[in-house]
Amino acid sequence: SELSSELIAPFDAIRDDRSVRGVVLRGKGGIFCAGGDLKGFKGGLQDGGASHAEVAAMNKAGGDIFMAINSAPQVVVALVEGAAIAGGMGMVCVTDIAIVEKNAKFALTETALGIVPAQIAPHVVSRVGFTQARRLMLTGARFGGEEAVVYGLAHSVADGVEDMEAQLAQIKKQVRNCAPGANAATKQVLIASCHMWGEELSAFAADRFADCMLSDEGHEGIAAFIEKRKPRWAAEQ
Repeated sequence: SELSSELIAPFDAIRDDRSVRGVVLRGKGGIFCAGGDLKGFKGGLQDGGASHAEVAAMNKAGGDIFMAINSAPQVVVALVEGAAIAGGMGMVCVTDIAIVEKNAKFALTETALGIVPAQIAPHVVSRVGFTQARRLMLTGARFGGEEAVVYGLAHSVADGVEDMEAQLAQIKKQVRNCAPGANAATKQVLIASCHMWGEELSAFAADRFADCMLSDEGHEGIAAFIEKRKPRWAAEQ
């Protein structure tokens, strides 16, 4: 719960701050995230006398991490070194861009432990597709960085830390070419497309388009194109 709060806090703090263009998630010491605290699960939940309702509430609260990352208006990039297991892999699934070191290790190990990848399941399905998610969840299969790209979990493989950081520098440059408000609105449309359909989605998307077209950013972007100059958000690089 402590780590959950510390992960969510910065996303809450920057939610309305368009001067922050992106967030990079990276683990410490060459490990992205090895999953949940199993000793804590045993001591605090199983042997600690937690009720069914308390365990369910804890799990649901853990899902807030993934929701906070997934819905961030900024571009969120994962740099994955070492293990990205269970919830760690789920965290990769809610980032916008993932660069993985070729020796990174992925797996959804929950069923091998007798539990369920509950909060991350919809995000994994959204990322890699229903059939691939079924296989990975029901077998606990382990795979590496190159396979992560094939599955659609990651976007590129890095050959070591220098290559990873060089790729990140290129992504930062690309993101700075895009208007922060337009990126935020685009992420809203992307997420809405996962649960809205037909007329509802069309109307939602049209509303976001109108917001951006009539915004200061919209005026600046169109003017910059016509005047053959960089818009202010790109010129500030």
